[in-house]
Amino acid sequence: MKILLLGKNGQLGWELQRSLGLLGELIALDRLGQETMCGDLANLDGLRKTIADLKPDIIVNAAAYTAVDRAESEPELVKLINAQAMEVLAQEALKINAWLVNYSTDYVFNGTGTGAWCESDTTAPLNQYGQSKLEGEQAIQNSGCKHLIFRTSWVYGSKGNNFAKTMLRLASERQTLSIINDQVGAPTSAALLADCTAHALFQAIHNPQLAGLYHLAASGETTWYKYASIVIDQARKLGTELLVNEIKPISTLDYPTAAKRPYNSRLNTTKFSDSFGLVLPEWEKGVIRMLYETIEN
Repeated sequence: MKILLLGKNGQLGWELQRSLGLLGELIALDRLGQETMCGDLANLDGLRKTIADLKPDIIVNAAAYTAVDRAESEPELVKLINAQAMEVLAQEALKINAWLVNYSTDYVFNGTGTGAWCESDTTAPLNQYGQSKLEGEQAIQNSGCKHLIFRTSWVYGSKGNNFAKTMLRLASERQTLSIINDQVGAPTSAALLADCTAHALFQAIHNPQLAGLYHLAASGETTWYKYASIVIDQARKLGTELLVNEIKPISTLDYPTAAKRPYNSRLNTTKFSDSFGLVLPEWEKGVIRMLYETIEN
């Protein structure tokens, strides 16, 4: 079985190289690609040729335009990468009867309420990024190709930058931190996403009716303020010396950004758990593990 992975150097792509390698021959590309292969989602013709030449059995896309605020001033580029490229991947997957895996976001919803979003809930993106991801979902679903789409939230990984690492850096430089306390979600590790992807793919290949859209995130919920507090507390338990002595909770309105953010990023993962027989761990476990790996190294 041949697997084409796009976005190999991102937080998720890095973990997918580990998990997908167990399923078959893995060809992993980043945006620069290789001499004869293209991994750049902005190069639609290059993507078409690469897939036509390789004829993979599975295409896993871990690449995306994720600069949420910058997307407000670059609507055409974010749509090209997150929507039009997904249409190309889906069309090419259909031609060769390949599976397509893509990752989406809770940003496809309007971010209101206090309940966890279900896959069937009405979508209403707040910003250009969310709109582009929704259009990418729809392009894949409308293509007729075999697919798995995983909506997730608050993704972090051991590789690269993430919220926890930023908090540790700021906590070592400042005595006071002000962190948003009215946005709710579940920090989800790239390692968990990668392991769940490999598991789900293996089952779906042998049971094609499992194809479709799923919510996939760690269990539980928190706010950015509580998330930061736990990160700093755990770091100190691991022996890290930090300057910070006060963490202030603030509202979203106190920290204006170019793109609107959802207050409610909760995702109901019952469909995924029931379909693939997995119990998703509490979010704290993944964060503590990531901190241990980061600080110890």
